[in-house]
Amino acid sequence: MPIIHLTTFIAAPIERVFDLSRSIELHKKSMAHHNEQAVAGTTMGLINLNETVTWKAKHLMRTRVLQVQITAMEKPFSFTDEMKKGDFKKMKHEHHFKAIENGTLMIDVFYYEAPYGGLGKFFSGLYLSAYLEKLLEQRNTVIKEYAESSKWKHVLDNKQ
Repeated sequence: MPIIHLTTFIAAPIERVFDLSRSIELHKKSMAHHNEQAVAGTTMGLINLNETVTWKAKHLMRTRVLQVQITAMEKPFSFTDEMKKGDFKKMKHEHHFKAIENGTLMIDVFYYEAPYGGLGKFFSGLYLSAYLEKLLEQRNTVIKEYAESSKWKHVLDNKQ
């Protein structure tokens, strides 16, 4: 099963970074170029333990639907979302947060298994891993931008 591991430094408190990472609105902003929308489950605010969100977006030349559930959470240090329905055979995204002297380290560990057997593995190695890593990097760039400026207030005020 392929694994994508990213570490992003963010000059902001751990609680802010943790909450921005759970924000449905900020996720939509980070994936706006894919017209990603939350269409069922938790569609606004901050997603919490055991809640689900169903995303609809255009990826890889096709409209796709992905339902994920928050299966583990330890505020403000980690949470995990796992695919319940979607195109992957399996998908699990661990989000870890570590407070350091001048900010927060945000660590993504993303596991997935492509469908379609050997053909899926070939496509994953050829293209899918790089595509997914780029999506995660885009998301992290938006979280960093909001967390390190006053923009976070527009996302998190009254969303707790």
